[in-house]
Amino acid sequence: MSERIIFRAGEATVFAKPGQFTDAMPEILIGDVDGPVGYAFANMMGQTAGHTRMFAIRACNQLVRPATIMAPKVTIKNSATVELFGGIVQSATADGVLDCVIENILPRDQINNLCIISLVWIDPQCVTDKNIDKKDLYRTNYEATRLAISRAMKNEPSLDELIANRKKIKHDMFDPEAV
Repeated sequence: MSERIIFRAGEATVFAKPGQFTDAMPEILIGDVDGPVGYAFANMMGQTAGHTRMFAIRACNQLVRPATIMAPKVTIKNSATVELFGGIVQSATADGVLDCVIENILPRDQINNLCIISLVWIDPQCVTDKNIDKKDLYRTNYEATRLAISRAMKNEPSLDELIANRKKIKHDMFDPEAV
């Protein structure tokens, strides 16, 4: 059996095609069901207004393994957003998780002992965009889920990488030197 996985965190951003609002930015926690991630997972089973949580499923009656719960990082205010979250993004997340198992990024011998929490962002402009590219929404969420899981399992970025980039890389949405 593989080494026990207690708490792994990963994130990724995959950008949309030009003119789309389909960027994906999942934040992932992976851990043993009887550890801190498992306890958080169980506590997330209740609902909070505007933050509908749901399992990642590939299709009806096809819950992905490891069990994965998705929670939106933005308040869901309408059924159109629920449809995107509970359809395209849910499918992309589930497919990304399953492909990580198939590719041995996640250990097969632990799939029933692990759980994943995925915080998912949907740009509110997706709902109002009459030309939304649903394939691109799937692509960005699929790729970002796989990348976030891979980074979590490899403990990336490393401390050495973070230190090396401390003065080179700035947050995309805030530059403290520009204020």
